[in-house]
Amino acid sequence: MRAERIKTDVLIIGGGTAGCFAAYVIGQKSDKKVLIAEKANIKRSGCLAAGVNALNAYITEGRVPQDYVDYAKKDAHGIVREDLLLTMSERLNHVTKVMEDLGLVILKDENGKYVARGNRNIKINGENMKPILAKAAAGQENVTVLNHVNITDYKTENGKITGAVGFSVNEEIFYDIDAEAVLCATGGAAGLYRPNNPGFSRHKMWYPPFNTGAGYAMGLLSGAEMTTFEMRFIALRCKDTIAPTGTIAQGVGARQVNAHGDIYETKYGLTTSQRVYGTVMENREGNGPCYLRTEGISKEQEQDLYKAYLNMAPSQTLKWMEAGKGPSEENVEIEGTEPYIVGGHTASGYWVDNNRATTIEGLYAAGDVAGGCPQKYVTGALAEGEIAAEAILKYLNGKAESEGTKLLEVSENQELSGNAADKKAEYESHLNATRSLMNAEQLEEAMQKIMDQYAGGIGTDYRYSETGLAKADEKIAALLPVVDTLAAADTYELMQIYELRERLIVCRAVIAHLAARKETRWHSFGENTDYPEQSEDWMKYVNSRMENGEIKILYRDLVTKETADKQTAGSKPSQNTAEKGAGER
Repeated sequence: MRAERIKTDVLIIGGGTAGCFAAYVIGQKSDKKVLIAEKANIKRSGCLAAGVNALNAYITEGRVPQDYVDYAKKDAHGIVREDLLLTMSERLNHVTKVMEDLGLVILKDENGKYVARGNRNIKINGENMKPILAKAAAGQENVTVLNHVNITDYKTENGKITGAVGFSVNEEIFYDIDAEAVLCATGGAAGLYRPNNPGFSRHKMWYPPFNTGAGYAMGLLSGAEMTTFEMRFIALRCKDTIAPTGTIAQGVGARQVNAHGDIYETKYGLTTSQRVYGTVMENREGNGPCYLRTEGISKEQEQDLYKAYLNMAPSQTLKWMEAGKGPSEENVEIEGTEPYIVGGHTASGYWVDNNRATTIEGLYAAGDVAGGCPQKYVTGALAEGEIAAEAILKYLNGKAESEGTKLLEVSENQELSGNAADKKAEYESHLNATRSLMNAEQLEEAMQKIMDQYAGGIGTDYRYSETGLAKADEKIAALLPVVDTLAAADTYELMQIYELRERLIVCRAVIAHLAARKETRWHSFGENTDYPEQSEDWMKYVNSRMENGEIKILYRDLVTKETADKQTAGSKPSQNTAEKGAGER
């Protein structure tokens, strides 16, 4: 592989919602040079790629940021970081206004006020939200975008981040990137479990199939502390299309009903996890299939649903068109998805402080990859991107004057930094290997089957036991050495190998976290058959670090509003407060 070494002030890994907004903020507020490394192309990458029809995190009229904190805390049954939620919530309306000024269309009523959809949501025309954001980021003079580059590993030295390494997906180029600070904004993890749809349609899923948990895996491999991977996210979605259900539930007030027409949502509860749990239980008791009751809605409401889904999930509108029956004539069947690890809906991710700084100096996390702050959605990811960007600028303040983003001369491997030459040789070993007995796709299918059967997937109604998790870990651990033997015909196949590696590492962390929380706190998000009840003894965080290839569990005390308020501004309440209650196993 041809080697290129690049030096920059700030490296942003992942050009999705948080990454692009962080680059935009740094570009607006400083002359520090930013390099965005994106596996695809920032114009249509990440969770915003297909668009969105509402901003689900917004402080509507008559509400205050603390209301949003209370909502998210209740939905997560208490296992949240209240300090992180508040700092995010305080910026939700501000970042919304920034996006509107950049060109995002937000629907307004006859009085010029935003059209609300529920207590925390506003309606938008968001099909082109990502291109707007990408253009704003790339348009900054001090921002350089490196599209189609897959970053696989951090570079660290004495507990401090120094950059990252990766390769081009389109060409045989190895990248060795030096940076004073790094922001991880790679998103969550999909594809760990066997999905709803088989074979060719397996990527028809709720969360982007290209989000493989890369940031989580890089953090674990570098010894960063992670949190709450056991709070998996399972979405309630329209059957087959895996389109969002909130648009129907909130847009037309549709209730969840079973096959007999009985409303069951009030029986099980209305939190995100309880809505899935109720659907699972009704099916298990023979009362399925389950639906959102839309029969009888007006033709105007039906047209609104058609348009709304064209903004974010066109396949649902197409399904209605193909069937010749719209939602006004036929209820919409619903199902739960396979589990995901995603910090934008639950609290999974890096253990960070209020500045979104991780436990590795100089490394920050924002968006789905940052833990402790659930229900952030799009605007929360924007807010965390801004928080991290401002913190990075403060961190870099006083360092040497910016030298800009520049290409360094590399003629031989010895000009590469640290162990980058070893990483380059590792990539080349896959590219030069003779054809292997298995490929990444086959191993991925094996991984998904293991997770589904033993670690609480769709096939077991999200149930798992200690003995099952032990079996899952044993089998997942056995797959990792096989990854080292895989052959890649080109850099695209090389990317698939590293995506598989990332997923397997995250699987091991998920299994360890599920085993460590000896209760069932979030029905359907995880059903621990050995400990089927919720327990106040488990009002604590389950955290982890990887040491010598194994996941080490740490328990930390909750950070509440009261404990966070005692900390001085600019300190790290997330780590100092919780450290006192840390325990390990």
